[in-house]
Amino acid sequence: MAIDGIRSPFRFEGVIRQSVHDLKYHNLRAISGCLAELMASYLREAPILADVLVPVPIHLRRLRERGYNQSVLLARELGKLIDLPVVADCLLRIKDSLPQARTTNVEERQRNVSGAFACKDERLSGCQVLLIDDVSTSCTTLEACATALKSAGAFSVYGLTLAREILTKEIKLWN
Repeated sequence: MAIDGIRSPFRFEGVIRQSVHDLKYHNLRAISGCLAELMASYLREAPILADVLVPVPIHLRRLRERGYNQSVLLARELGKLIDLPVVADCLLRIKDSLPQARTTNVEERQRNVSGAFACKDERLSGCQVLLIDDVSTSCTTLEACATALKSAGAFSVYGLTLAREILTKEIKLWN
């Protein structure tokens, strides 16, 4: 596995699930600061060593449709709160595939993101990267991002998501 570990302060259910959906699908960008504060509070209690925050990118087509990337919003707000730089233009989503939420199982999710990410340069070489996303259901997106980041020289890649769903295959990744 390329990802060194994944942490999430919340389960993907109830009010957190609704908040993620509001941020992601209902253009409620204003809550990104509150959600980032929850992530920052978690990191203050359970720190992860990192030099830089890197948001999980979305494909340019989806960015045009939605108008924003919720992971970038979370990363920028979190970066301000924990005083870490955000590098949002190095890791790219180069494959336009189905949203992971529309896949039915872990194997389909793995195929869906295989080769989907690449780094445009090696400026994160030697860095300890904290990869930021809103939710992780199967770890496949974070794993694919970590593979691209480590191929470009990142020293370590940990994932931090606001929420998660635990599936049997991924339990070992959660710290």
